Amino acid sequence: MKKKVGELSRYATIPAIAAQQELIEQIQHNDFLERAGIKDYESIRIKLRDFIKFIPYAERSRYDTNFTDDILSIEWNESQLDNDDLVQYKNKVKHYILQHQDIQAIAKLKGNIPLTPTDVSELENLLWTELGTKEQYDAHYENTPLGELVRSIVGLSLQSANEAFSAFLNNAGLDSRQMHFLKQIVNYIVKNGMMKDIAILRGSPFSDLGGVSEVFDDMTVFMNLRAVIEKITANSAA
Repeated sequence: MKKKVGELSRYATIPAIAAQQELIEQIQHNDFLERAGIKDYESIRIKLRDFIKFIPYAERSRYDTNFTDDILSIEWNESQLDNDDLVQYKNKVKHYILQHQDIQAIAKLKGNIPLTPTDVSELENLLWTELGTKEQYDAHYENTPLGELVRSIVGLSLQSANEAFSAFLNNAGLDSRQMHFLKQIVNYIVKNGMMKDIAILRGSPFSDLGGVSEVFDDMTVFMNLRAVIEKITANSAA
């Protein structure tokens, strides 16, 4: 059902489907179906049955069977997750995290505050139990640490970024090129949550006014700047 509803969400510009958008989002992103009873399923069937025609025939599932042997047993290998499961899990995770930034562990990551073991356990329960399974997490995000994933979704608050770089932002000794370079770093980290690969500083927009060695005559200043960048990333460890 989730797969068909996911296809319907692509046609939200159709007024009749748009009218059921709240129901569609509940089915896609929450555990609505897991909690639903027989009456709920019947209500869903009635509300959405007339919209299946909008899904192109090529995207509908077709099952042809021609069994010649008896089936002795059926086993489901949970390690074999189809792509639709993973896409639904990713969407659910992103939607939930963006809607619940007041959760302590998430708020700390957005605020550049190191996590405690309790915070880490909270994230593990959220991402590996409430929203899905650890297997789904590993299949989609591989070796991405929990904190880094959450930080990449919510970013870093501008206030926290300014505080982290305050020693540089308030340094009257920085010239215009250095300040431009610094502000590009702040903008990037606010949007992406961290900067794991320092090599990105070699390209635009950071290098628009010159490379690192050109902008920073005193490399000690740059190394101190780099230390702050690495500290921000370290604070997302979980």
